[in-house]
Amino acid sequence: MEPSARILVFGATGYTGELTARSLVRQGVRPVLVARSAERVTALATELGGLEHAVADAGDATALAGVVRAGDVLISTVGPFLRYGEAAVQVAAEKGAHYLDSTGEGPFLRSVFERWGPVADANGAALLSAFGFDFVPGSLAGALAVEKAGAAATRVDVGYFVRNFGTSGGTRASVAGMMLEQGFAFRDGALRPERAGRRVERFEVGGRTLTAASVPGAEHLALPAAYPQLRDVGSFLGVPPALARGMALATLASTPVRSVRPLKSLALAAAGRLVKGSTGGPSAQQRANASVSIVAVARAADGSVLATSTLEGPDPYDYTADMLAWGAIAAASGRLLSTGGLGPVGAFGLDALVEGCAAAGLKEVGA
Repeated sequence: MEPSARILVFGATGYTGELTARSLVRQGVRPVLVARSAERVTALATELGGLEHAVADAGDATALAGVVRAGDVLISTVGPFLRYGEAAVQVAAEKGAHYLDSTGEGPFLRSVFERWGPVADANGAALLSAFGFDFVPGSLAGALAVEKAGAAATRVDVGYFVRNFGTSGGTRASVAGMMLEQGFAFRDGALRPERAGRRVERFEVGGRTLTAASVPGAEHLALPAAYPQLRDVGSFLGVPPALARGMALATLASTPVRSVRPLKSLALAAAGRLVKGSTGGPSAQQRANASVSIVAVARAADGSVLATSTLEGPDPYDYTADMLAWGAIAAASGRLLSTGGLGPVGAFGLDALVEGCAAAGLKEVGA
């Protein structure tokens, strides 16, 4: 059934944007495709059944504002988001359009919650940042673990582990830029500065003990909002031990660069030249061979383990596209529970999120 509100895909001709547009069409939705290249967006819109389409550049908020209307649902896949993402969230928040994005960049998603969330709330809109593999699975696994643990849970750590995973040009560009940004974590009941890789944890995954390094994720914002008893939240990315140590050293070494604006600007420009976005991504066959595990561990104040939750799912890009499509359809169908900057549980409730993730192939195992 066609949703009652329009769904727009901004960045529709990029790697993740096209996957998302195709997912929506498979589910019977006719989204509006928006991209900077008139030729490419016209060709894709024609291929997908003569969809409505428009031209707007990521750096031109005025052009995008001419396309987006109050009550729309805008999906943004235009990254790196720290470089190109501001216009879409600004237009959505100010216009009163619901918004979802595919970012994995901690500083950007934090600005969505803290800077643009109040604007959207005042205009009756919801902002759902990082509504893909970054970082919906961690919010779901963390919520399931805390629900099992009950009120005694004051800490939850979430680890992401991928197998046979290829990356897109946009992902590589985002990671390069992130190394030069200040990270954060939810510690002692508050969001605090913390560089990526500062903490290393070990998780039990499929009978093996795997290493993961800390990253700034949406869980730091979303889980404390859903479970106020939490005092500490950790988000971790599975990496080999040597790489975890290297990541910690790299972010430590880049601290002087992050602290001096001219040096940071030069470094970001150099990273942009060396690591190009919009260069495509894994093939359908490569994605079919990839899979993920997400593990959440809920602990008591004394550090003892109270409960765990493990999720298994498909390739991160396919999951992201299907999850963005599910979230947009749910938002367009009036299923949002609140407005402003929201985490996945706060946006739809835990039961609905379990349903949506299952539809995208992500399910709890061993429960």
